[in-house]
Parts: sequence; structure tokens; C-alpha cells
Amino acid sequence: MIDSEGNQIGVLDVNEAQRIAEREELDLVEIASTTDPPVCKIMDFGKYKYELSKKEKLVKKKQHVIQVKEIRMRPSIEDHDFEFKIKNARKFIEQGNKVKVSVVFKGRELAHQEFGEQLIKRVEEELEDIARVENKPKLEGKSIVLFLVKK
Repeated sequence: MIDSEGNQIGVLDVNEAQRIAEREELDLVEIASTTDPPVCKIMDFGKYKYELSKKEKLVKKKQHVIQVKEIRMRPSIEDHDFEFKIKNARKFIEQGNKVKVSVVFKGRELAHQEFGEQLIKRVEEELEDIARVENKPKLEGKSIVLFLVKK
């Protein structure tokens, strides 16, 4: 049992602890229920809940949600378009997001997957200074997919 000033009182009966809390016009709050005997503290419960919510908000504020940004290309992409998409991918990675690079095949292009594989290798080489490959490129349906994350 801990009193309202933070001093440790010792092990008390629950009824006696509640009487002390009522005398001080405060609440008896169970802090650690897993210990034996459980740790209780005399405090204002509303204030305690407010402090907990403030801590939770602070933790949520500090964490960064990672989003997956997708860059779609065709095997017959022009150099300028490729550079533009690489610039966007670089920007996404620097922001801390995951980048999914998809090389989409249409029609008979699927017969020449080597062009898509070369394009994926080129993307890896362009972004190797700031990104690493999360898993190997793989064929999913009519596209080759590669995931990149920040180093």
C-alpha cells in the first residue's frame, strides 16, 4: 500500500485501505495486480486516468506508421519516365515508407520476362545507396514485384 504522498505504508487489509482513502477523500487504485500482494495506491482516479491517456497519446505521436507506396512500370519504359519514377521512389524511401516496384506486362510482353527482370535490376542498382531489398523479386500474375525498404 502506498499513500497519497508516495510513502510506502506496508501490507494492509482492503477494508482498512479503503477507510484511509475515504478519510483523505481520494480513491484506492490497484497499480500492479500481478504481484503478491497486489500494489495499491491512494490517489485521485480521474487524475490517474488522465495521466495514462497523456502517456498513450505521446507514445502514439512518436511512432511512425509505415505505408507501402507503389511504383508501376512497363518493360518498355522510356529513360526520362524511369528517372522520374526513381526520383519519386527515392523520395518515398527517404520519408521512411516501403516501396513496391511493379513491372506490369500486357499481352505478349509476358513472353519476354527478361526485360522486366532487367528493369528490376536497374531499379535495385539506382536505389542501392538508400534502400535494401526486403525480399527477392517475384512474378505475381502478370507483373514482377519488388519491395524496397530504407537501409
